[in-house]
Amino acid sequence: MSETNTTQDKNRIVLAYSGGLDTSVAIPYLKDRTGKDVVAVSLDVGQGGESLETIKERALACGAVEAYVVDARNEFANEYCMMALKANAMYEDVYPLVSAISRPLITKHLVRAAHQFGADTIAHGCTGKGNDQVRFEVSIQSIDPTLKAISPIRDLSLTRDVEIAYANEHKLPIVQTEKSPFSIDQNVWGRAIETGFLEDPWNAPTKDCYSYTDDPDFPPVEDEVVIEFKQGVPVKIDGRDVTPLQAIEEMNRRAGAQGIGRVDLIEDRLVGIKSRELYEAPGAIALITAHKELENCCLEREQHRIKRDIDKRWGELVYDAQWFSPAVKSLNAFINDTQQYVSGEIRMVLHGGRAVVVGRRSDSSLYDYNLATYDSGDSFDQNASNGFIEIYGLPTKVAAARDVKFGNGVEVPTNTVE
Repeated sequence: MSETNTTQDKNRIVLAYSGGLDTSVAIPYLKDRTGKDVVAVSLDVGQGGESLETIKERALACGAVEAYVVDARNEFANEYCMMALKANAMYEDVYPLVSAISRPLITKHLVRAAHQFGADTIAHGCTGKGNDQVRFEVSIQSIDPTLKAISPIRDLSLTRDVEIAYANEHKLPIVQTEKSPFSIDQNVWGRAIETGFLEDPWNAPTKDCYSYTDDPDFPPVEDEVVIEFKQGVPVKIDGRDVTPLQAIEEMNRRAGAQGIGRVDLIEDRLVGIKSRELYEAPGAIALITAHKELENCCLEREQHRIKRDIDKRWGELVYDAQWFSPAVKSLNAFINDTQQYVSGEIRMVLHGGRAVVVGRRSDSSLYDYNLATYDSGDSFDQNASNGFIEIYGLPTKVAAARDVKFGNGVEVPTNTVE
């Protein structure tokens, strides 16, 4: 949908609309409570389910004055998933930011719709306990600080029993189904599962928790895959050209069939509480594993050390709703610069819950066989190590001499033979 400038009276609310009970009821409920017309905004980021056209029709049937729908899968893969891949983003070392990287994209379209349709307020369906309320509202402020943000569930006491009664009273076109025991958020980068019996961290996940991955204890035959990267982005799989979206989707299928990418985590939420979270991210985990190994070949030693620290900090900042912050913008510049020579092929074996790199090949690799080999043809000048060791160890040598002078030297045990 093209973006246009409007001069309407700003008497509208833009609502992040999923098509489910919560946001469908929110359309007339917000109108009743605020007196403002509602514009529904829906994005396809690879979550599956109903078509955008079906969701659009339902939004209009529930009373939305406009419905803004976008197939954002390629945009999400190209601009958000690939940046997370370049950053090897794994919050608390295991979680590849499934939800955190989709919220800035959704927010960008919410703000765009607010500008296009003359709204002064953006509504979302988050609760007061989650991270996403912060991600949406901080992102809104970062793009357009003049816009207001509200949450019907958090701010207007819109609980599930109220929703159902309201939907029945107003004959809203919503088919009630049995409520899932889990809260699920999913997109092309992965799937997040929480609540229900999982809130007791002693309870093990059951088979019905998982959808993107098969049981790793009963895998099919091992699957060998060759992924080619160009400047940190996958461009071929087994010799076939792929877009970022195609690369993620194919690795979701192949790694998911091997049970790769299951995460069970007690997570430190941004809002200050710990929560038990399950994640499935087969494609993300496999691609990050391959990308990290290619970086091992192609990044200079000190650059690589700094990048590992930057990657960790990038993941924390993006998790903490800082996608549009000056800090992340600056880190992006560093990360993108490091990817200049991250090009080549990684061969991996996928099997039984594990993605194992077994081969690496790159024209821009810093691995030099002639320097590394211990066989004849070795081009490394071993005699140079004598001077290197002397100079490298000189500070500690001088400090040790001082310790000995003042009686603080390292005690050396005396061996006695009986």
